[in-house]
Amino acid sequence: MSLPPFQHLVDEHWRDVARLAHALAPGSGDDVAQQAWTQALAAYPRLTHGRNLRSWLLTITHRCAMDHHRTARRTTPHEDPALLARAPTLPPPDAPDGDLWARVGALPPRQRDAVVLRFVGDLDHRAVAAALGTSPGMSRRLVSDAIATLRLDLRDQP
Repeated sequence: MSLPPFQHLVDEHWRDVARLAHALAPGSGDDVAQQAWTQALAAYPRLTHGRNLRSWLLTITHRCAMDHHRTARRTTPHEDPALLARAPTLPPPDAPDGDLWARVGALPPRQRDAVVLRFVGDLDHRAVAAALGTSPGMSRRLVSDAIATLRLDLRDQP
């Protein structure tokens, strides 16, 4: 089955795609619509049928909007290197669990930094690795070693 030229789809359905993109991603609708058209253009030569192309385009638009929301949710302001430089420090000694944080402060510097970035800064291991200049595997190891040390210290506590 031959498909109509892609430009024909654009001319016929651009309003529907734009309307859905703006409804699903207010403020970013143009970006979502552009991404949808780009993905549709890339997939169009592999399309084996010409049935209900409007629905096909709107499905792509919906998926692009969901991807946009997922990406926005995953992006944390802490991934900015300037903000990482001002990463959280240890809570004051009079904070709840002050004894635990005193023990965290006594950890080796790289382990302490990894634990603070991971749990106080609420960063994932990739962001911790970027902040420390290591690999994600090493950041996991630093956090794991720190937690093991803290568990031993707390277990030996009277």
